[in-house]
Amino acid sequence: MADRPVVLGHVSGLFGVKGWIKVYSYTRPAVNLLEYEDWLIGRQDAWRPFRVLDAREQGKTLVARIAGDDDTPLADRDAAAALVDLQIAVARDQLPAPEPGEYYWFDLIGLDVFNREGVALGRVKAMMETGANDVLVLQGERERLVPFVVGEVIDEVDLDAGRIVADWDADF
Repeated sequence: MADRPVVLGHVSGLFGVKGWIKVYSYTRPAVNLLEYEDWLIGRQDAWRPFRVLDAREQGKTLVARIAGDDDTPLADRDAAAALVDLQIAVARDQLPAPEPGEYYWFDLIGLDVFNREGVALGRVKAMMETGANDVLVLQGERERLVPFVVGEVIDEVDLDAGRIVADWDADF
């Protein structure tokens, strides 16, 4: 899991005729994706390395000019078209380490969640942003939403053991 690329966006379209791509970023703010010079573009286990040569905000979207692993820029619109709808990822070691008590969402997805009594509440299948706090979306016998508030609702996050302990009633 530690060596799996971290998906931060996808190629959403084409920009112009000289091989530029439009990029949809999952980062907040969206422009943070442009801080990474080395991208992996593809799906799951089929990634190709690319280097960002130039990138910028263009209206409400991001655009980038990229080169393959031979440092040759995408030549034209047709070359760029082959990348549309593919994911953009970076190597895990390119990301800054989270502060103590902070976690990347992708590290939490897939963890098993138990309450203080040891009752399994479910597995984290997704995360939600609510404005007030992040929320774990758990899938188990039924779907549960558990606020991800470390120290109040969340007692323990053990990434190595793949588990979270929460102060949460099994009937909620």
